[in-house]
Amino acid sequence: MIATRKGIQSRQPRQNVPDYLVYELMDGKPIYYRGYQAVISGKKTFSEIMGSSTLQSFIVAYCQRILFKQLDEDLFTILSSETGIHLDKHNNLAGDILVFDNATLPITAINTNYADVPPKLVIEVDVTADPTHLDENAYIFKKTQKLLSFGVEKVIWITTEAKKVTIATANEDWQIKDWHKDIDVMPGVVFTIGQYLTEKGSPYA
Repeated sequence: MIATRKGIQSRQPRQNVPDYLVYELMDGKPIYYRGYQAVISGKKTFSEIMGSSTLQSFIVAYCQRILFKQLDEDLFTILSSETGIHLDKHNNLAGDILVFDNATLPITAINTNYADVPPKLVIEVDVTADPTHLDENAYIFKKTQKLLSFGVEKVIWITTEAKKVTIATANEDWQIKDWHKDIDVMPGVVFTIGQYLTEKGSPYA
């Protein structure tokens, strides 16, 4: 309710957000794409806010190359491009890179729907969402815990501004490492993001 000049109370209209601006569903609440308010106000188009930065995409591509080289395709499936994960009717999440055990996600289960089984590994680069009811760190921690509770074995968050990597598993204390350190991703798979960026001459290393 809000007060008018005449002292009459009226209900404030609820902001109408189109469904296509919903990035995820968490605890039954929609979480929108970062920058969605600029689309609603007409300052930007949807295509201007939904894409990743070149730095984010560069890091995702680096991670994917290592995974494709090191993991046996007969044992694992690697999915990307904000693949959806259906946890339950109140939670639909997305991930930049998902690694599934083929015993959990056989080819017959790959279809036009969200994955409804947990991947072994989820890798995220920065935050694509605008969690209006949470600050960014709370969103990261909450989403990570939901994924782990769903059965994901490891969640890795790479944050480009802080140059940090958070490694979370269900059975161990979570770790936060400088991205110049080796990151043990899976047996036989190691990322060293800062070193890679340095070798490529990136000013963001």
